Amino acid sequence: MKIIFILMSYLIGAIPTGYLLVKMTTRKDIRQVGSGSTGSTNVLRYGGWGMAVPVLILDLFKGFLPVFLAIKWLADPRLAWLALAAAVVGHCYPVYIKFKGGKGVATALGGFLYFSPQAFILVVIIIVLMIALFRYVSLATLTGLLVYPLLLACFQHDSLSAAASFLIFLLIASRHRNNIKRLFRGEERKFGEKLNG
Repeated sequence: MKIIFILMSYLIGAIPTGYLLVKMTTRKDIRQVGSGSTGSTNVLRYGGWGMAVPVLILDLFKGFLPVFLAIKWLADPRLAWLALAAAVVGHCYPVYIKFKGGKGVATALGGFLYFSPQAFILVVIIIVLMIALFRYVSLATLTGLLVYPLLLACFQHDSLSAAASFLIFLLIASRHRNNIKRLFRGEERKFGEKLNG
């Protein structure tokens, strides 16, 4: 049962919302423009807020739903963390579109919201402030995701959950390798910059 649930969580996370929305509205493959990511940041740069906001909401839901079901239906917090990790992996490596997806930030945040709304709110505030100050989405989101395990440990005194959320952060950080390299080179795109084509 647990293995099936984790597999279903992966398949939910793997639904390529950004790819599907851009494909349906413009017939463009979002993986062929910008960073190549199917996530909301790349969609925003390509298609604007009208496309990016629905993608962001749906990607958040992809992480929230497995966690909600694991805790409410199965009363298993450990399974909830495994399910969230599976959903994030699904978003990053979606079976439906040859394993080339997004970077997992929104999907992870959706699960983080259910585990600790207080920590989630503080993380969102950190992300927004850092985008306002530095205008680098990658830097802001990675910082927020790195802070979340510390907040979780403070609010819930749960070392297992803090460790699980940190492992998810490491997965997402690995998906941002090129962003991190560009940040060090001073070549990373800033928030609000549009793509050409």
